[in-house]
Amino acid sequence: MAGLAVRPARILIAALSGVLAVLVGGGVWIAAQAREEQGRAGDKRAALQAAGQHAKNLVSLDYKSVDTDMRRILDSSTGTARAQYEASSAKLRSTTVENKVVQHGVLRATGLVSITATTARVLVVADVEIRWDGSDSPPQERFYRWQMDLTKAGGVWLASKVVQVK
Repeated sequence: MAGLAVRPARILIAALSGVLAVLVGGGVWIAAQAREEQGRAGDKRAALQAAGQHAKNLVSLDYKSVDTDMRRILDSSTGTARAQYEASSAKLRSTTVENKVVQHGVLRATGLVSITATTARVLVVADVEIRWDGSDSPPQERFYRWQMDLTKAGGVWLASKVVQVK
């Protein structure tokens, strides 16, 4: 009789051990999914912030600090976008200094279109007021809308392609 009482106890222990293993495995899986989702959410925030900062860099330019302003544009870009900015930087610098241009930009909105582990597409809206020191011309307002492709390089999101949209 004692042997019969031990057998159900062993079955119960084995069943409880199996349930515990499933619960622990499920908990580990849920924790891994949560960490992955937190990483994706962090990447989304970082991509949106990088696109917004690049837009502000593009629309904020002052003839008194043009070299620093242009360095910010280059530092927040890579690939095709950076190559285009580098190619036009001498002309932009001379025009900005000669005309005493002061641009003050404001970021209005960013929106994520798509994202992978290393690329993102973001829509960006920014406005700018342009004035010319020493000129009687009234300031001009301009409104920009861009589609920015970003690339994650070394853990940092950089604008790799910038296309103005209407």
